[in-house]
Amino acid sequence: MTTQPAARSTAARTARAVLSCVLLGALALTGATGCGGPSTADAHKEAPASRKAAPADPAGTVDLGRHITDYTAGITADGSYRIPTDRERRAVADGVRALLDGDRATAARRLAGVGYAVRTLVDSGGGARYAEIADATREGEVRRGWGRVYADLRGPARWQVQVPHPSADQRTEQLGIGLLRGAPGGVLVLAGAHRAADSGAGPDAADVAHRRDSVFAAVSDTLADRRLPAVQVHGFADSSLPDHDVVVSPGSGEAGLPSARRLAAAYRAQGMRVCEVWERYCGRLEGRTNVEGEYAGEAGVPFVHVEHNRRVRDDDGLVAKAVRALVEIARTWGAGR
Repeated sequence: MTTQPAARSTAARTARAVLSCVLLGALALTGATGCGGPSTADAHKEAPASRKAAPADPAGTVDLGRHITDYTAGITADGSYRIPTDRERRAVADGVRALLDGDRATAARRLAGVGYAVRTLVDSGGGARYAEIADATREGEVRRGWGRVYADLRGPARWQVQVPHPSADQRTEQLGIGLLRGAPGGVLVLAGAHRAADSGAGPDAADVAHRRDSVFAAVSDTLADRRLPAVQVHGFADSSLPDHDVVVSPGSGEAGLPSARRLAAAYRAQGMRVCEVWERYCGRLEGRTNVEGEYAGEAGVPFVHVEHNRRVRDDDGLVAKAVRALVEIARTWGAGR
């Protein structure tokens, strides 16, 4: 029987296609496109989700103390500060909340919306991991001065330490760093501008201990809403209260009084002279008007305000003793006592 021309043509085309596939399959070893595969453009369009996802945040190893001190060294009285809008304050606070809830993706998204970022740091002085929430650029950090947050990643957050006046109350950041390193479960809330920084909005606009319209207060309030007790560290001139090294106060509320009593005892055990505001008048160092303490008092969450004289803050050995006292109270909070 004779084969029809159309059938012969079809058979020839089929043979050529098979031969092409075989040849292309061999050429694939040198990087050629395989038979029947998607084009290069299609391959990019159909990339698996793993290729589209943002790269994981690599943990950077740093000396946490030096890392934070390098940052606070740039906080000066001639620096600048911009009062954040309500949306900006809420975005950073929401980012902190999401991070502590374990939702890092949401935290990163909320923070990115206002120029902030979150990354993981590994402290070379012990290997503990911390999340750093900070302005994403050095330019923004210097210009806005909204500060940073550091959260211990070894377990759930249990307490907070607030440093509202780095540079202005010299070396108070060393107390915050020492406490964060010394007891698990801590969150360090660190101001990013000198209390006298120029904001163009009048004096004291950057004094975050006495202003509700700051990122610092928004984050501290968010942590109080999570029932995290707080210690806020300050510094005073030796001449302001020459017979005492430390002033301990429960702030404007009473929820922090048991903790304040224990902390005062811990300082005395370290050989420090303590003025307890519930026992006597301690001058203008009683911390009754700090907005973070007022919010905590209204929420019924323990808040302790602590002032350290210059002699203590200038001496590394005395700073270490002060940190030991602070660690003792933070560990009681971590244990739920």
